[in-house]
Amino acid sequence: MVKTPTAAPTRARRRRTVAAAAAPAAAAPPPADAEPATERLDRLLHAAAAPWLGGLSPVSLSLAWADWAWHLGVSPGRQMELAARAAQLGIDTWRHAAGLDGDTPAGAADEDPRFRHPDWAQWPFSAWRTGFRNAEAFWRDAARQPGMTAHHAQVTDFFARQWLDMLTPANWPATNPVVLREAAASGGATLAKGAKHLVEDVTGVPLPGTDAPARFDVGRDVAVTPGQVVWRNRLIELIRYDAGTATVHPEPVLVIPSWIMKYYILDLSPHNSMVRWLVGQGHTVYMLSWRNPDAADRDLTMDDYLRLGVFDALRAVGRVEGAKTPVHAMGYCLGGTLLAIGVAALARPEPPPDTGDLPPLATMTLLAAQTDFSEPGELGLFIDESQIGLLDDITKGQGYLSGEQMAGSFQFLHSRELVWTRRMREYLLGEREQASDLMAWNADHTRMPARMHHEYLVALYLRNELATNRYRVAGRPVSLNDVTLPIFAVGTQRDHVSPWRSVYELHRLTDAEITFVLTTGGHNAGIVSEPGHPRRRHQVGTRAAHGPWVGSHAWEAATPVVDGSWWPTWQRWLAAHSSTRRRPKPVPASMRLAPAPGTYVLVRHRN
Repeated sequence: MVKTPTAAPTRARRRRTVAAAAAPAAAAPPPADAEPATERLDRLLHAAAAPWLGGLSPVSLSLAWADWAWHLGVSPGRQMELAARAAQLGIDTWRHAAGLDGDTPAGAADEDPRFRHPDWAQWPFSAWRTGFRNAEAFWRDAARQPGMTAHHAQVTDFFARQWLDMLTPANWPATNPVVLREAAASGGATLAKGAKHLVEDVTGVPLPGTDAPARFDVGRDVAVTPGQVVWRNRLIELIRYDAGTATVHPEPVLVIPSWIMKYYILDLSPHNSMVRWLVGQGHTVYMLSWRNPDAADRDLTMDDYLRLGVFDALRAVGRVEGAKTPVHAMGYCLGGTLLAIGVAALARPEPPPDTGDLPPLATMTLLAAQTDFSEPGELGLFIDESQIGLLDDITKGQGYLSGEQMAGSFQFLHSRELVWTRRMREYLLGEREQASDLMAWNADHTRMPARMHHEYLVALYLRNELATNRYRVAGRPVSLNDVTLPIFAVGTQRDHVSPWRSVYELHRLTDAEITFVLTTGGHNAGIVSEPGHPRRRHQVGTRAAHGPWVGSHAWEAATPVVDGSWWPTWQRWLAAHSSTRRRPKPVPASMRLAPAPGTYVLVRHRN
């Protein structure tokens, strides 16, 4: 549960936190060529085993299991309680199987889409469904034992659900009535088609008679909004999009996407491109496109990403729009976290060196971006000292963490939808999921340099340094309470990466004015939510500068729901903080380096 203190922390208390902070910056792992032979042996062994373990630390998982087993083993009363619960649920399952009781209460079957089909109400499938639900109920009780550490309790509960999601009768052809019905009706054709899909996925080779997936090529189908690359360094390209209206607001919008994604999630197909929509509303938009790093970039740091990414991009915007023209800065996911760090560094009494020529900022927008990582949601289950040690072993040899290695952890967060339900449809029903621009983007993986990856995991997720005023930029700590810009923050209801209540905690960290939006959808689909998108709703409320603290639960209950996309709400906010429209400024010929989408976004690596 999110902690809800009765009053917002004062500036003085935050200042004392900064003064008392003595933790050093996250130390990078030593270079591979400096390690002793014995450590190298261990590292190579751990890295070689990682793919077989799903990239998860066996030590971390074993410690969680041991914590659970020992606390249960020394608690005979708890054992008796669970045994009684198991017997009760077993009797309930038997009674349903014998037809002595009805199935689950009316309407309950519709709560789980796996069992929504009416055929699940028929015996014996109804009995298997009841038995599975009773197994879920048992493990909800059994996975957490009194006395366990909170982290271990969360890990055991999470992986108990993973096993149950795998073993559900919906995943097996002999126990899924929908699969059996479709197989009988098609003469086995659905199973044969599903087998072809399985072979294609394992071999990567399309088979005759299967539908070729739709292609979404960057620069042809997605990322097609016209523009020019106006700046390039070893880490970023900066795209300035062509004006979509005769006049524009003078203050440009600078977008900082996360470095773990290709930027074009915000410039997908023309109908759902946030960039295209913004320029059509009279805004000049700049987009930062991160370069996909390789082994030579292993020593890039978080400070490098801030300096070469955010600060260099701001400086380039100033060269085109004018050094005195304020900028609306927007960051998405970890790009928003990096932006918040940069804004806090610029706002402190001693800003970082070589930033005096940056244009001023008008506002800051954070989309699904955490600044307090004390409750990071299910992603935090994969982050502890042992897990970071394993990731260091992986990245130290290759110099980066690959997109495929990263994607495995994210699939765990949505295993029911991304793995089991999808595989059931594709392999048992023979129904390929229709390709989409968002799916194509999600498969376009990126890498993270070894040192930067280590630093952000340790400093943000493990130590939560940004929220406690201990995060250091250029050797000096930063505090978000130095930020006085108006802030627009967006959280999404079903976000497993940046849970919205964690995003909301920004209200505790700064006294600046904050307009907060909670929208339907998840981490990606909730942000890519163009006007006209069906079934979209959002809530919006503004806390004045130095306003009182209101907890997320109270805010959610008191804030009315608005139908439709949140994009127009944000655009009106941007316009309210902008000046009178004028004709757009031309890009100097010397700064026209390449047409959008640039070259960095096209770089793909095999792993």
